[in-house]
Amino acid sequence: MDTLSRLVELSHLQPTLDIRCRLEGVFRIDHEPAQEGVLPFHLVLDGSCTIRLRSAQQIVLRAGDFLLFPRGSAHILRNLGDASEPAAPLTLSHDGIMPLRQNGLAADVDLLCGHFTCAPGSSALLLDSLPDPFHASLASLQNSDMLKTFVDLLRQETALQQPGALVIVTGMCLALLILALRTRDTAPDRTPGLLALLADPRLGKSVRAAMAAPGNHWTIEGLANLSAMSRATYARQFMARAGMTVGDFLTALRMSVASDLLRGTRRGIADIAAEVGYESEAAFGKAFKSQNGLTPAKFRRRSLDRGF
Repeated sequence: MDTLSRLVELSHLQPTLDIRCRLEGVFRIDHEPAQEGVLPFHLVLDGSCTIRLRSAQQIVLRAGDFLLFPRGSAHILRNLGDASEPAAPLTLSHDGIMPLRQNGLAADVDLLCGHFTCAPGSSALLLDSLPDPFHASLASLQNSDMLKTFVDLLRQETALQQPGALVIVTGMCLALLILALRTRDTAPDRTPGLLALLADPRLGKSVRAAMAAPGNHWTIEGLANLSAMSRATYARQFMARAGMTVGDFLTALRMSVASDLLRGTRRGIADIAAEVGYESEAAFGKAFKSQNGLTPAKFRRRSLDRGF
């Protein structure tokens, strides 16, 4: 399994489409902070709009743009241009497959709004390394035909409202997120994080090796050798690309895998500790609690109680 697929698998991302918005003229829609483990997203099918953050930062979204909030940050959806005029009242109906929000008969912007839920603990490795918000223009994909096919299918499914349309569109949202993650790998303004690390031709080799065998006794020297670098150069470049130390990455990787095993298997805690590279259950328990705020046993019980 490739590394990105493994990261998505560990995160147990489950997409849900909440509403479709077809808006014109002046509009403003406030989004409060999301609950823990809920990641709101917006996908622009057509037209343009603006997202305003509490920091006053503004992001312009155009057709083919995907915006995800990994930490569930509050934000405001607004029209482009002058917003001094009063906004038309919003109406809520149903388009046959999902709720529909409108403020008129025409539409300057057509977008799908939804959220992902993720598994606590095991999703941290991927999601904590993403900027908040995570913005990707799918129109920048090397294969623009792929984007056109996806967007056309989304439009077609939402318009025709055939049986199973909601399942198709919802499932495609996960595929679009993965396309967005791919796009971010090659962005010229690449933000430090795991995606930037994986995209590095030399550093990526060591990261993929660690992810394939997290229980190995990895050292900086050993990982540096895989990347054909000196220890000092490797550590410095790793920090610059990833925004974290090699040790922090290895710990996060091992705790993500351990969280997934605690949640999805009945294996004993000592067995899981050995699987992710800890010689004793006590050392593993201390590291796990430091990372997740719970002992492995309590984490497993809470995951079962919450249905993860």
